[in-house]
Amino acid sequence: MSPSKVRRISNVLVASALIGLLWGCASRPTNVLLPVADTSPSSSKVKMLVTTTRSRSSNPAQMYTGERGLAPSFAEITVSIPPASVRKVGEVAWPKKLPSNPATDFAVVQAQELTLQTAKGWLSASVRKSPDHSVLVFIHGFNNRFEDSVYRFAQIAKDTGTQSVPILVTWPSRGSALAYGYDRESTNYTRNALELLFQYLARDSEIKEVSILAHSMGNWLALEGLRQMAIRNGGLPTKFKNVMLAAPDVDVDVFRTQIADMGKQHPQFTLFVSQDDRALKVSRRVWGNIPRLGSIDPEQAPYKEELASNNITVIDLTKVKSGDPLHHGKFAESPQIVQLIGARMAGGQTLTDNRIGLGDTIIHATTGAAAAAGSAAGLVIAAPVAAVDQKSRENLGHHIGALTGSQASQKSNPSSKDCAVSSPTRKGCKK
Repeated sequence: MSPSKVRRISNVLVASALIGLLWGCASRPTNVLLPVADTSPSSSKVKMLVTTTRSRSSNPAQMYTGERGLAPSFAEITVSIPPASVRKVGEVAWPKKLPSNPATDFAVVQAQELTLQTAKGWLSASVRKSPDHSVLVFIHGFNNRFEDSVYRFAQIAKDTGTQSVPILVTWPSRGSALAYGYDRESTNYTRNALELLFQYLARDSEIKEVSILAHSMGNWLALEGLRQMAIRNGGLPTKFKNVMLAAPDVDVDVFRTQIADMGKQHPQFTLFVSQDDRALKVSRRVWGNIPRLGSIDPEQAPYKEELASNNITVIDLTKVKSGDPLHHGKFAESPQIVQLIGARMAGGQTLTDNRIGLGDTIIHATTGAAAAAGSAAGLVIAAPVAAVDQKSRENLGHHIGALTGSQASQKSNPSSKDCAVSSPTRKGCKK
């Protein structure tokens, strides 16, 4: 059999696998971004700034297409999220029919395109209102329409409880399982625009902290933007506190060089991995059977040592269950994990703080030397959250409340906050 025929057969097999894995996405509604009346006072509102390299759509219910624009565009969007009585944490409540009903669905209640200058003004005004003058930048992954990225980020911003200003970076993705190559090249197309955004955030003296959350193929874009910025500036600014890499579709060998190019002073990286990630298994086949960063076993060499040496925190979600059949979106869809990310990440603190215990049944240190030194590197989720006994679930819920500033948690145990942030030898705190 000729090499060209082998390649064609391989491409067909990979395409078939991708279609099978992502078939469920095809049933989602389209053209959901036409603003509706805000008829549900009990619904929450998430206001975000959008910056995109997508081309504008002539359809206002779509706003932006999956094709590439000639220059970055900007918009402000407000998404209404129905109350907890009708929506589970981690769930995007897509409308079953249009127009969306804010009482039961995610619904856009305001959407407006901005110029560069009005976008800067929107960001400045929003940052001044932020308690800690921080921003959270989200970069979506492969096979995302514009509306997919808007609704997913709105869900994350709501469910994490972050008070940081949400900034959505959305790059040209055709939202098709067969457009993997186009999507990947679109991340490269967007690198310079993302670096320009990062440079602006670094220069803006009103912004005190920057956190970045990227998913899937969006991690390649995030890492390349940071790498370019570090090379150009001779390093990364200290205000870039946290970079969260969720299910990164990134070659592990390339990741080593990207981290090295950023220099010794880089943000705190938190890596979310899952060895049962079916989407990354297909991606691995596409890229010559080289492991993808988001599906490594962090306990195995050489990953364990390399992660520890770079002080990279690892959250292993392999045993955590979620409603995602691909096991590719656990970071956002698992209620426990999305709440654990919480306001502390956006507030410039590491996700796993050695001063805050979450119980040995949930988290244990995989890097002995790092743990002995008091480092958070190498912490992993070690057990299925659903399998933990009731007492442990209550304990986990309490600590999640402490992480996200839940008043209910503090009321139930008024001494817990002091124990969490101080030495366990303090009077009234259990060792």
